[in-house]
Amino acid sequence: MSDVAAGEPATEQETVRRVLQDTETWAVVGLSNNTERAAYGVARVLQQHGKRVVPVHPSAETVHGEQGYATLADVPFLVDVVDVFVRSELAGDVADQAVAIGAKAVWFQLDVIDEDAARRVRDAGLDMVMDRCPAIELPRLAARGEA
Repeated sequence: MSDVAAGEPATEQETVRRVLQDTETWAVVGLSNNTERAAYGVARVLQQHGKRVVPVHPSAETVHGEQGYATLADVPFLVDVVDVFVRSELAGDVADQAVAIGAKAVWFQLDVIDEDAARRVRDAGLDMVMDRCPAIELPRLAARGEA
């Protein structure tokens, strides 16, 4: 039995699985204490699945008990994944910053799409997931016994 959704390239699902299974520290760009924003709930789900969540937001708020930082460059430790909750037109700059800090992967949330940025990330050797949500994908992995 295949774990690939109908019509989805195997490599994309494999990348999703690898990023979710083989990473620990997620910098969530756009995460603040605004409970109405999707980033707030997704960060909580990431924590519930054992991920360390690092808020990255101009206000540098502490969110879900984790110290926030104004920019990715301000984070004083290695980040595995940069999870991007900004508009598509701003996502490319964040992706370039993720490459610059040595992240292993970039994850563009649902409706965050920038094909050029995704190509740059992949060309730099990082995993890239676009237009997906880890809060949706983690339960799918768990249902298949993979999380």
